[in-house]
Amino acid sequence: MRAGILLRPEEDIPGRPRGRNTRAVCPVPGQSVIIERPMRVLPRIAIVVGTRPEIIKMAPVVRACQKRGVPFLLLHTGQHYSFEMDGVFFKELGLPPAHHNLAIGSGTHAAQLAAILAGMEPILAAERPDVLLVEGDTNSVLGAALCAHKMGIRVGHVEAGLRSYDRGMPEEINRILTDHLSDHLFAPTDRSRDILLGEGVTAERIHVTGNTVVDELMLQRERASGAADPARFGIANGRYALATVHRAENVDDDRRLRGIFEGLADAARALDLTVLAALHPRTSKRLSELGLQMNGAVRALPPLPYLEFLGLQSRAALMLTDSGGVQEEACCLGVPCVTLRDNTERPESVEVGANVLAGADPARIAACAREMNAKPRGWRNPFGDGKSGLRIVDLLIAE
Repeated sequence: MRAGILLRPEEDIPGRPRGRNTRAVCPVPGQSVIIERPMRVLPRIAIVVGTRPEIIKMAPVVRACQKRGVPFLLLHTGQHYSFEMDGVFFKELGLPPAHHNLAIGSGTHAAQLAAILAGMEPILAAERPDVLLVEGDTNSVLGAALCAHKMGIRVGHVEAGLRSYDRGMPEEINRILTDHLSDHLFAPTDRSRDILLGEGVTAERIHVTGNTVVDELMLQRERASGAADPARFGIANGRYALATVHRAENVDDDRRLRGIFEGLADAARALDLTVLAALHPRTSKRLSELGLQMNGAVRALPPLPYLEFLGLQSRAALMLTDSGGVQEEACCLGVPCVTLRDNTERPESVEVGANVLAGADPARIAACAREMNAKPRGWRNPFGDGKSGLRIVDLLIAE
């Protein structure tokens, strides 16, 4: 190439189609030469979050975009909006602020979905990302994915192929619908891939990447250890169980909610442990409405920052939860888990011996707590190697 010839992307040249070649142009009139060669165009990725778990599990995807130099747009629906359920996670994980926040807040399923569809459409029309990524199973996931699909924007579902086979769960419907309208399905395990294949999803749309929850756990574990001090609750390492309860099928059912908290107290007494229950605001409200009081064996805590919760979880004798993500974290941390549900979309944790289903029966919860507390902790981690975020972004770059 002669001196003075500059390279510039083809989309800068009027009259040429956008994006696939590099053109050499001499800025001196009469001395131009054109050399064209293929040029990789990086996709522009819209990353949607709306709730605490999505912020945590999309953080590795944001970092992967930053590492690869991929332009991204961070969109927040505002489904979780209080500082302790939202802002603290952006701060702790070092994430940039969202480019747009719909601030939909609480509401019925229909109201939330309608607000997301109406609020997301003008943003996507103006920004025109190449692909939109959602993670998990909330109304934020379904609403954003449906909006993008209707607008002709490709959709990628992170954590695709999970099934509880309980269609009474709103999350199950959200998972199924999002999977079947997505163009890219990032399955965390071979089992989730096989579920998608069994539902007729074509193999070329499915990629087994591992679960991004492992990426974040591995990155933050050392920091988390320093952020948690059980002594501030008057207890020693390994002398407590940690609990969370937030699923609608538990919180909105008086019988189940009473049974779960009776079971937590029974488990605490059976194991001579204190149960620290980190409660979602909606759970605390329901307990107050029912007049349920914590006794000395079960201590209610407000929602905890991610690092403190992870640190407490890593030092706990036992985890009791109805959260899918916490089941994964406990399995990866080597902490035995009792799941306060009748089913799970994370059966891999049960298969490796890290988890057991207890439902909401008090006697069964206590029995399962005794069983898991006595179990050796040498199971394997079935959820990934900590590189899932990079795999997802690399797959989109290579498309």
